Amino acid sequence: MSKKHLLWLVGQLLCLCLAAQPADQPVDPETYEIGGVRISGNENSEPAMLLTVAGLRVGDRIRLPGPETTKALKNLLKLGLFSDVQILREKSVGDIVFLEIAVQEQDRLSGHGFRGVPKSRQDDLNEKLAGILLEGRILSEKMQTDAITAIQDFYTEKGFANVSVTALKEPGRLEKSQRIVFDIEEGKKVPVQDIVIHGNNQVSTRKLLKIIPVKTKRKFWKASRFLPEAWAEGQNLLLQYYRSLGFLDAKIEGDSVFRNQQGRWELQLRIAEGRRYFFGDIAWSGNSKYDDQSLGKLLGIKSGEVYNAEKLEQRLRFSESGDDITSLYMDDGHLFFQIYPEITDIRGDTVDVEILLSEGPVAIVDKVIIKGNDRTKEHVIRRELYTEPGKQFSRSDIIRSQRQIASLGYFNPETIGIKPIVNPERGTVDVEYTVEESNTGQQFELSAGWGGSGIGITGTMGVTLNNFSLKGLFDRSSWNPLPSGDGQSLSFRVQSNGSAYQSYNVSFTEPWLGGKRPNSLSFASFYNRYTNGLASSSEGFGLFSLMGSTVSFASRLRFPDDNFVSSTALNFQRYGLENWTTGLFQTDAGVKVTDGNFYNINFRQTLARNTINQPIFPTHGSKVSLSVALTPPWSLFSGKENPQLIEYHKWRFDAEFYTPITKKMVLKASAKLGYLGTYNRDLGASPFERFQLGGDAMSNSNGGYTGTDLITLRGYDVGDLENNFLNGNLVATPIFNKFTVELRYPLSLNPSATIYALMFAEAGNS
Repeated sequence: MSKKHLLWLVGQLLCLCLAAQPADQPVDPETYEIGGVRISGNENSEPAMLLTVAGLRVGDRIRLPGPETTKALKNLLKLGLFSDVQILREKSVGDIVFLEIAVQEQDRLSGHGFRGVPKSRQDDLNEKLAGILLEGRILSEKMQTDAITAIQDFYTEKGFANVSVTALKEPGRLEKSQRIVFDIEEGKKVPVQDIVIHGNNQVSTRKLLKIIPVKTKRKFWKASRFLPEAWAEGQNLLLQYYRSLGFLDAKIEGDSVFRNQQGRWELQLRIAEGRRYFFGDIAWSGNSKYDDQSLGKLLGIKSGEVYNAEKLEQRLRFSESGDDITSLYMDDGHLFFQIYPEITDIRGDTVDVEILLSEGPVAIVDKVIIKGNDRTKEHVIRRELYTEPGKQFSRSDIIRSQRQIASLGYFNPETIGIKPIVNPERGTVDVEYTVEESNTGQQFELSAGWGGSGIGITGTMGVTLNNFSLKGLFDRSSWNPLPSGDGQSLSFRVQSNGSAYQSYNVSFTEPWLGGKRPNSLSFASFYNRYTNGLASSSEGFGLFSLMGSTVSFASRLRFPDDNFVSSTALNFQRYGLENWTTGLFQTDAGVKVTDGNFYNINFRQTLARNTINQPIFPTHGSKVSLSVALTPPWSLFSGKENPQLIEYHKWRFDAEFYTPITKKMVLKASAKLGYLGTYNRDLGASPFERFQLGGDAMSNSNGGYTGTDLITLRGYDVGDLENNFLNGNLVATPIFNKFTVELRYPLSLNPSATIYALMFAEAGNS
């Protein structure tokens, strides 16, 4: 081959290599400046918002294709509003490009429904889905998934472990909307067949099964269902119980949950109890105000007792009786007090504990702040408080103040809030009370009817203002809708049952006479008139009238403690009888009193102690009262009987005790005793002011019972008790006793409609 031909061949090969090289390398994207961005397909989304999310702004330089458009697509899809998003090049002029973001919006929810579910259960499911299915929102996959999960959880909680939920879509009422229908197959409830516990040598299985929230199907009235959360909680409760018995090393070695051949749940648990520990030496450190012996006595834990960390914590920091170490210091002003128990040594089964105290300085109350009293004036609340500016801080004062606010009856006791605002630098604390006004302060009654020609108009009209303001009568700002806010009580009531019965009552109470001390002054007057239903012109017409007035003064005592109240009252009553043969007024010999005017002038003294936490539904505390009513001994003054002047001494004892059994259930135990005595044995007990045991007292409007203390006895009518009869006639007795035990469970604690269920046992005699 000639030299000329060789050069030509090499040149051709070089040209081929150079021509092939660009095909093997990627093409560089072109860079453009954004000249404009247009949104299309959006019917319910704001363009400005979508442009912000996309991040593509006029003037920015981007590469096409490039990471800027990829990021914009991802950001828009993350919104969950669109089923499809595209970024298109509309046109370009030189290096300036105009873009279109084309979106396809997802359908919106126009409603939902259920199949295979009874109506009663649909209401519960709607409540469960209220925060998930929002009509008008985008019907996203997440919304559907969350709804299905909520429905499954709902059925699982009720024991339907085999429930099947399918979400079906159908066209909605509006364009581009869909309605979702949940097709539910509930299946049968799956009960727990058995719970087997292994390894419990020191504690009985029966005791442990009571602690676990999951229950087996043993009795037809007890629910049995398996909830994983309840099973896990039960294991924690078991360990807490073991540790309260001193088994500090107790642990759950394993558990198993499976379905048996019948499809029921079988649960098994293995416990390693470990050894039991006991308290050894208890040492104190950091205490200067109280010595070791005083603190140890209050702690109430001795060496050799079973080690119980929960009991130790209660005795150190909080006990319901308020006799723990922290209460001791905080009631003495040490708001910044801190206490820490520390295990210092474990010797075999003996645990030595050192209790470290940081007493801190005594704190002084700086400000007392009251919020939420829209109607009640601040001084009405403030005068009930035991926390005062400049006074040494006391936790018991705060608890007592909360109880006093609740006992007013003007506020919702469930929402009373207390917030200490601490200022460590100054050694002071502000106490903030938050209250919520209730509607129980103002009560109105109005009813009317026509009883026919023989009876006439019947009805009731009454007004009770428990937070009245007498001074506010002349201040329009206190009218809401009537003068209120000063804590006074005013009541008017008129009741009529036609010609057979009329009643007129008025009363007023000032709870803080003078405004400096809780000394209350009350006035009350009444007039009641009864007939036997016959016309006044007829021969057998009978009439009984009772009129009277009362003035009373009550004062809160400081000794033995300030829970005591002393009340003194002067009462005047006039009984007018005209052929009144239906009354209970009989002497000890059975002689009926049917005609005449009789006067009852008595002095009543009452000593009461009240520590209940709230007036409507008490959960702890007690209410005890002892009263005596004395008339002058008229027969001893004159030496002869004057039947018109009633004379007696009357004693009443009432006691109520409230004890919480569980978090909500309350035990009430009460006793009532009464005795009517005489100064002159020859005269016997007065025919008036006796006691009538039995019935429900709903017949109090009947004149036959007026002038008599009605003592209810549930389950027994007055006619069921032999002692209520003398010579075949229904009578009242001069003595009675009654004892009651109740178990109460609240259904609604709303002050406007407090509802609770109860079981009771009651016994009485007269």
